[in-house]
Amino acid sequence: MKSLLFFLFFTLITSSFPTVRSDPSDHRYNEGDLVPLYANKVGPFHNPSETYRYFDLPFCLPGDLKEKKEALGEVLNGDRLVSAPYKLEFQRDKESVAVCKKTLKKEEVALFRSAVRKDYYFQMYYDDLPIWGFIGKVDKDGKDPSDYKYYLYKHIHFDIFYNKDHVIEINVQTDPNALVDLTEDNEVDVEFLYTVKWKVTYTPFDKRMDKYSQSSSQPHHLEIHWFSIINSCVTVLLLTGFLATILMRVLKNDFVKYAHDEESAEDQEETGWKYIHGDVFRFPKYKSIFAAALGSGAQLFTLTIFIFILALVGVFYPYNRGALFTALVVLYALTSGIAGYTATSFYCQLEGTNWVRNLLLTGCIFCGPLFLTFCFLNTVAITYNATAALPFGTIVVIVLIWTLVTSPLLVLGGIAGKNSKAEFQAPCRTTKYPREIPPLPWYRRTIPQMAMAGFLPFSAIYIELYYIFASVWGHRIYTIYSILFIVFIILLIVTAFITVALTYFQLAAEDHEWWWRSFLCGGSTGLFIYAYCLYYYYARSDMSGFMQTSFFFGYMACICYGFFLMLGTVGFRAALFFVRHIYRSIKCE
Repeated sequence: MKSLLFFLFFTLITSSFPTVRSDPSDHRYNEGDLVPLYANKVGPFHNPSETYRYFDLPFCLPGDLKEKKEALGEVLNGDRLVSAPYKLEFQRDKESVAVCKKTLKKEEVALFRSAVRKDYYFQMYYDDLPIWGFIGKVDKDGKDPSDYKYYLYKHIHFDIFYNKDHVIEINVQTDPNALVDLTEDNEVDVEFLYTVKWKVTYTPFDKRMDKYSQSSSQPHHLEIHWFSIINSCVTVLLLTGFLATILMRVLKNDFVKYAHDEESAEDQEETGWKYIHGDVFRFPKYKSIFAAALGSGAQLFTLTIFIFILALVGVFYPYNRGALFTALVVLYALTSGIAGYTATSFYCQLEGTNWVRNLLLTGCIFCGPLFLTFCFLNTVAITYNATAALPFGTIVVIVLIWTLVTSPLLVLGGIAGKNSKAEFQAPCRTTKYPREIPPLPWYRRTIPQMAMAGFLPFSAIYIELYYIFASVWGHRIYTIYSILFIVFIILLIVTAFITVALTYFQLAAEDHEWWWRSFLCGGSTGLFIYAYCLYYYYARSDMSGFMQTSFFFGYMACICYGFFLMLGTVGFRAALFFVRHIYRSIKCE
């Protein structure tokens, strides 16, 4: 088991940090050396999940077609690299060199025309530098769509910059005058050409990826972005501080009032939150599900912190293919012990007896919906023959990681939690029979309270959400992890406080069933994020088609569910700390 854990940790480190991926091990080349060029994928520009293999379109095949071996994260990212038909030797200029001549059949013409109509782009990697381009263009001079003309680019220009023996930058342009008319369903003779121009640059090799960071999702003026974030955070913090001041003043008055009541009239009837001291620590219903949700939320919180650490130290630099997916898979496997320990120890504190069932529930409460979603979406991808469909070998690897790492660590964490023998620290004794909860107005019920609880934390992050969505579900690059981390901390603080405030108002109304309410209120931000998904899809993006729609809403549902569990755990832990504190501060009989 130790050797397997070491192997997974080594895999995470070696696949996440900047690594060498080209054939020459040090990215150094002599004049005339063949620099590796790989064709990756093609797909509609506005549907980032709907990508296909490069040679699914009838381009010229190279004489020695080879598939590049890829890491787990690259496969999960939908990358399928194969050798490209263009030969780009180091420092060798070429002018209008023919790749091949071929006659496109009617079916191939229709295939290219459909791709051009959907704004297909291609992606390649040259010495690990990404390059893109559109495969054709649509001439919309005619007002009626039936009058549109469709053209395929047949001549590609590569402008490559080098510094001594390193490739620094590559740009691709298509010749707007070298076009093939695809409008009619006729056979077409086409000769694919390419031109290569080498130019000297003085940019050092270790700075060659900075170009992609500068074209990231941040606006042209970073000050505007910072101002928007700071403005949002200050507004939320002012609201939070205002509520905190009120809450502390009310609590202080409550403590003075209850202390005065104890001194003046021992038999006086109690009111407010002190009145329910015998019920406030009564264990919740469905405590096995509750403990499992807390365990899974604790695991996801730990996973998020580790991902932020890797991002802040520079692991997820632009176009480090698959690093994020590799980190997510490996770290989720390694942190499963936290879920097992947290869930089982808390379940035993709640005097639960069937800890094995609780452990199974913990392992399935997040992975179960994720697995079902994956099965459906992978089936959709297979139907479309898209690169998002995972090969059988990759599925086997993930199943092995789950079987050999995630499950054993979950069980070990559960056994450690069961044997911790921790007791639930309740300042007040719980009465034998629960008090009846008085009738509550509609705005004090669960759903209105969740709506109020989720709005304030969501308002702290909604500005940043657009940039994240444009990166995950678009072609922009996100590199400003420092801002994202600040926003995440603000999100945690606001979630914790708003849950505490609503818990106090619930107890003051003599409603002692606060356990599930605090969890649901804390996690309600996840529902707001999913509602934002609807807005983003219809108002801010041009995504279309069944596959892209199902991928977007399917995987975003899993992500928002993960946020629900994580923030629900944060909200409950804050509420539990608060409730213990206020009842410890008064004399409970």
